[in-house]
Amino acid sequence: MADDVAGVVLAAGAGRRLEPVTWARPKALCPVGGVPLVDLALARLRPHAEGLAVNLHHGADQLDLHLPADVHRSVEQPVALGTAGAIGVLRPWLDGRPVVVANADAWLAPALDLTDFTGSWDRERVRLLCVDDPARGDFGSLRYCGVALLPARVVAALEPVPSGLYEVSWRAEHEAGALDLVTTGAAFVDCGTPADYLAANLLASGGAAVVDPAATVGAGARIVRSVVWDGASVAAGEVLVDAIRTPDVTVLVR
Repeated sequence: MADDVAGVVLAAGAGRRLEPVTWARPKALCPVGGVPLVDLALARLRPHAEGLAVNLHHGADQLDLHLPADVHRSVEQPVALGTAGAIGVLRPWLDGRPVVVANADAWLAPALDLTDFTGSWDRERVRLLCVDDPARGDFGSLRYCGVALLPARVVAALEPVPSGLYEVSWRAEHEAGALDLVTTGAAFVDCGTPADYLAANLLASGGAAVVDPAATVGAGARIVRSVVWDGASVAAGEVLVDAIRTPDVTVLVR
């Protein structure tokens, strides 16, 4: 299947709900378990796609420098195009292929295997990976968790204008009973807020603090259920609990 399906990681978002964490770098470059979110998304798609693209807008220069050479860059200017417009503007690169899409800000447990999700797809219906979450469901009790398969017919109809996949495609498909919703039991966190971002890191680490090797930690410092980025510092004797520390700010999650 991977020989004719393109992979797209959506990474153009501003990350405003995640501020001030995103003051220093775009959300897609915020690390979970020490790995930038965009890298986790690319690794998730790479075995299931022939060719990978990432859309860029906020923090485009930083992302461009970070991404591997074999990843196609789709720079959206002067405005971000949303989830549907991002695919629409990529249509010349996609060249009629179906697409597997991943949201860069969706953290999913590394053990998740997309082989069956992609391999059993009928290529006719939009297929969405979901978790059971009645409190925040998008489709009844099911919540979309950031990985989708789009048939070529759907891709061909997307325009390069600001628009969302739910509004221009998924809502109508759902109302018609045509969406193919697949449920996973894998852990999932939408890293949209500081609390959720911290939760994703603690899930990735098994509850331990995540301290980048390039951080500076003084003697006697105590770091509990926290994330410390590369380039950040924790002073000698300091106690950091339920916090996110970047080189610029400290966010306490309460």
